[in-house]
Amino acid sequence: MDPTTFDVAFWITAGAIIVLLFLSGFFSGSETALTAASRGKLRSAAGKGSKGAQRALDITDDNERLIGSVLLGNNVVNILATSLATAVLTKVFGQNGVAAATLIMTLLVLIFAEVLPKTFAITNPEMVASRVAGPIGIVVLVFSPIVTAVRYLVRGILRVFGVKTDPDSHILAVREEIAGALQLGHSEGIVEKEDRDRILGALDLNERAVEEVMLHRSGIEMIDADEPAQDILAQCLESRHTRLPLYRGEPENIVGVIHAKDLLRAMHKLLGGGKVDAKSLADFDVMRVAMEPYFVPETTTLDDQMRNFLKRKTHFALVVDEYGALQGLITLEDILEEIVGEIADEFDADIVDQIAATSDGAFVVDGTMTIRDLNRAHDWNLPDEEANTIAGLVIHEAQMIPVEGQVFSFHGFRFEVIEKDENRIATLKVHQL
Repeated sequence: MDPTTFDVAFWITAGAIIVLLFLSGFFSGSETALTAASRGKLRSAAGKGSKGAQRALDITDDNERLIGSVLLGNNVVNILATSLATAVLTKVFGQNGVAAATLIMTLLVLIFAEVLPKTFAITNPEMVASRVAGPIGIVVLVFSPIVTAVRYLVRGILRVFGVKTDPDSHILAVREEIAGALQLGHSEGIVEKEDRDRILGALDLNERAVEEVMLHRSGIEMIDADEPAQDILAQCLESRHTRLPLYRGEPENIVGVIHAKDLLRAMHKLLGGGKVDAKSLADFDVMRVAMEPYFVPETTTLDDQMRNFLKRKTHFALVVDEYGALQGLITLEDILEEIVGEIADEFDADIVDQIAATSDGAFVVDGTMTIRDLNRAHDWNLPDEEANTIAGLVIHEAQMIPVEGQVFSFHGFRFEVIEKDENRIATLKVHQL
């Protein structure tokens, strides 16, 4: 070995390699921190006056340019460090210097420029992102012209192969990111099932239509407006609902909505001195205390309908289809139940009453139970795109009206029709395969 090998130039080059390895680690850690940092936490910190968090938010607005600039800087310093190491070690070891440089630089880059900085960055992503945002912002600004040129070149090459890219698209929508995080947290035992369902229910309001959660017209309790006042009062008192639609002639012809409290006030006023004569009772017109019916299209989203309820200061609406035919009714409570789950009072049947476990591990389910409620109750994943109720799902998949005793298997479940009411499936036995 030549004594002049370890001269000043050797030590300067060795120092340069160390600096380049440091820069490589800086780029690797910065990339990990800026991509892993929660924008929600950064925004919260920025709102409290953190300039670093605000800079991190600004530079992550264009992820493609950020990652391109960081990768460019990282590759430049890695290649330069490897080249210098090869030159130095070739001078020391001769022809074996290339192999020595490859081995040594691979270990150094792996440990000090990749694993170590990335592990630290992923442990404290928001803190690291806030601190590196300033220097990385300068790097992005300097490399921006080159990154832009590379970006257009890459898109041009992909277009040649028939791959179209959308520069404004995001790899994951915000809703999917939140849903994925909740599912992961639930699987790891960090997030409770009820908390996951509430948050996902709130996120789903804009994707679900009124027709999916409404009470079908076959289950609506109505009052004939032409009935005697005494019969109307008796029906209101016997009903478990406080608001009842009024119709004339046929149930499709809704003329108003009566509130039990308004009717009782009117009847109390008729009492006067404590007696109600037959004439005043016969002359009483229920339409005088009825409210105007509020109709909504069946395609209205739950999010829009909740806003409409709050705006109109009401929580009862009748649902109609595109031809104006009555399809059902929806209340504010129905929408809130999509978020918090079943809201039961002393008059409501508990959701548990619609499901009965059997000794063989199956469940006897009411056919009118919604697929969403069944999925929530047992953490299942039955599809609800084509049908709202479990009976509707069976009919859709079977493409027929089943008979009692018929058995079907689909979506990983076994369905047996236990009881029918004319053409309606009243009870099903569901077993997960």
